[in-house]
Amino acid sequence: MLLCLSAALCTSAFAQWGEEEMSDKPEWRDRMFFGGGLGASFGSSYDFVSVSPLVGYKLTPKLAGGIQFQYRYTKYKYTNPEVSTNDWGFSPFLRYNIFPPFFLHAEYEYLSYVYAVDTDGAKLRDSYNSIMAGGGFFQPIGRNAGFFALLLYNFSYEEQRADRFSPYTEPLIFRAGITAGF
Repeated sequence: MLLCLSAALCTSAFAQWGEEEMSDKPEWRDRMFFGGGLGASFGSSYDFVSVSPLVGYKLTPKLAGGIQFQYRYTKYKYTNPEVSTNDWGFSPFLRYNIFPPFFLHAEYEYLSYVYAVDTDGAKLRDSYNSIMAGGGFFQPIGRNAGFFALLLYNFSYEEQRADRFSPYTEPLIFRAGITAGF
């Protein structure tokens, strides 16, 4: 639930690439792109702040790969005492532009996260691996910015169990926001 709410409330800034022309032998610097995301949510149950920089490389004019790093700080206010957690992870990805404005996206996500075991402040660290794929839409707004919407299916999704907490509450993951390239 936390991830779904935060994803819906976060404004992301991903470096974007598209159908621009590449010279026959572009410099490696011209194929690199950078970006990332920032997110925050503050409420009566929890506070949440996230930072997720990324670096990518244009393999062809339509295919790019890269890696995004994640860091999240969460303060749960419904426990007594309050519990603060620090989560981190990374997501190597591939993105293929089918035709503007649509693209396909696939990623592997490793997430090391902490969750509250009960309301007395006890917490545990666990890791979660996800294989996700889906598609998206990108609408440019000027030269280096635009709106994106991305729907991914988590093929590694597991229902919540008494002995295993999942960071996702459902297999579908929706991301949307305003992008800005660097």
